Amino acid sequence: MKPHDTWEVLPHGELERLADNLYTVEGKLRMPLGETSRRMTVVRLQGNRLAIYSAIALDDARMAKLESLGAPAFLIVPNALHRIDARPWQRRYPYIEVIAPHGAADKVSKVVPIDANQADFGDARVTLEPVLGTDQRELAMMVETETGKTLVINDLIFNLPPRKGLMGFGMRVLGFGPGHPTIPRAVKRKLIADEWEVKTQLRDWAGLDGLERIVVSHGAPIENPRETLLELAGEA
Repeated sequence: MKPHDTWEVLPHGELERLADNLYTVEGKLRMPLGETSRRMTVVRLQGNRLAIYSAIALDDARMAKLESLGAPAFLIVPNALHRIDARPWQRRYPYIEVIAPHGAADKVSKVVPIDANQADFGDARVTLEPVLGTDQRELAMMVETETGKTLVINDLIFNLPPRKGLMGFGMRVLGFGPGHPTIPRAVKRKLIADEWEVKTQLRDWAGLDGLERIVVSHGAPIENPRETLLELAGEA
């Protein structure tokens, strides 16, 4: 989908609280064969600041709610495909620091200026790192909350519900919508550079103490993270 030049609000839901320092909102995108979902994650950092992962332009009421949580300080463009609302976000908050992975910098920089490939959030609870095996084309974020750890990832894992009709058939062929977490075949071709390293990354995440959920950019949060990661490591 072509990146937006202006603040274009597409259908989306409410800003949902997952933890005291973690919020998310699901939006919708019109695709050639139908509608699919996308997700933005918002992290409250120390110092009344926010980190925005995979930005979505929200309506006035939801933006007011978001801004009540803190000042947007970091705009994370997690890979080259999630640039749709990066430019209007940067224009709305010209002081925001734009972070994009090194392996996607050429494409992202055509849409929005990049300040860095990594971030020091000034908050020990939140870290950002390239996903192993993707040739630094995707960034993942780890957020510690009052109850555990949440892994925030972008296109490596999808968790879309099963779809009917022509779109459902097409998505199943590509591995996007079987009704459970998956690494779609199209993602493997475009994102994964080293399957062994990706398997290592998935197993490393699965071994983390206190991991309670995975927030994905396409689909519902995954509430059985360890089992899901180990299963996907066997399929990567």
